Amino acid sequence: MPNTTSPTYEHIDVNSPVLSPKAMEYVTDCMKTGWISSAGPYVSRFEHAFAAYIGVGHAVTTTSGTAALHLAVASLGIGPGDEVIMPDLTIISCPFSVMYTGATPVFVDVDPVTYTIDPGRIEEKITKRTRAIMVVHLYGHPCDMDPIMTLAKNYGLAVIEDAAEAHGARYKGKRVGSIGTVGIFSFYANKIVTSGEGGMVVTNTVRLAKRAALLKNLAHSPHRRFWHEHVGFNYRMTNVSAAIGLAQLESIEEYIAKKKWMAREYETALRSIPRLVLPPQQPWADSVCWMYALTLTKDAPMSKNEVRNRLKIHGIDTRDFFYPLHTQPILGQFINKHDRYPVSSAASRTGFYIPSGLAITSRQIHAVARALGDILA
Repeated sequence: MPNTTSPTYEHIDVNSPVLSPKAMEYVTDCMKTGWISSAGPYVSRFEHAFAAYIGVGHAVTTTSGTAALHLAVASLGIGPGDEVIMPDLTIISCPFSVMYTGATPVFVDVDPVTYTIDPGRIEEKITKRTRAIMVVHLYGHPCDMDPIMTLAKNYGLAVIEDAAEAHGARYKGKRVGSIGTVGIFSFYANKIVTSGEGGMVVTNTVRLAKRAALLKNLAHSPHRRFWHEHVGFNYRMTNVSAAIGLAQLESIEEYIAKKKWMAREYETALRSIPRLVLPPQQPWADSVCWMYALTLTKDAPMSKNEVRNRLKIHGIDTRDFFYPLHTQPILGQFINKHDRYPVSSAASRTGFYIPSGLAITSRQIHAVARALGDILA
């Protein structure tokens, strides 16, 4: 009698985290001392340590990366009537953070190699209302910052660096987040440094740092508590979250080394498989390979969705690339019907990322590669 049972496969998560042993020690200290709210020593310790690591003068903790983006935009004084330019291929947090202030997001197509904002397409979107350029260091690979910074200087614009996925990545030797006017990071559970949920605003500008610190704490007057002259937000990170974040930060070089090892293993295992485009590594960039992101060539024998479905049968978890912002229903009011975004559209249609978490093993990497080889053979 034939065996009709389906084969069983090990489930491989797309991003299983690793927590430092120090995290338990620091969280236990919070519990023992009673410092579990946003008041507590680990908040300032995390801020100072993170600022030093990124190479900036100031860092301000927040409750999430999205909150950090909103805080960065608000601290720049951006509001109704203003425009902020950003890449078309990114998370919805980017336009939302601008919309929260009453300003208008403006979309630019992305570079065909890195899928980060295309510097050559920014100037055509600059108007008299433009106040800032928001760049996104997508999947851990830096944007090409020099031409962007030159444009910003020529037009008197701020540069907001969304480095949510790029902790420790460098552009020409400088850590991302330290290059623009203000930078932000996310500490969601799948990030290289995590606090469970959380974020950080970083800057070298004292005025911006003070403004961010004021607004994130309900804008209490520094001279009279419970007295408010500005609209503020409750974006305070807890001492417990900061304790986890600090512990993770202390192991960041180990985590980055693991990500780069993962990328090398995948490259070796996947480079002979046809119809796959592997992640880029531009000569001016030091990517931290946050996610191992693949795209299919035009002659692939099946769609991205079919590839992902077949990988799922093998127990392999994957994720789509972001949907282009110009296709999002909630953003229709900002779209010029004559604009075209061919690169972001193609990347979203053919792009997905495979298991890339810090807990991944060599055996799992090669299992993913074998499955992809079988599917695309």
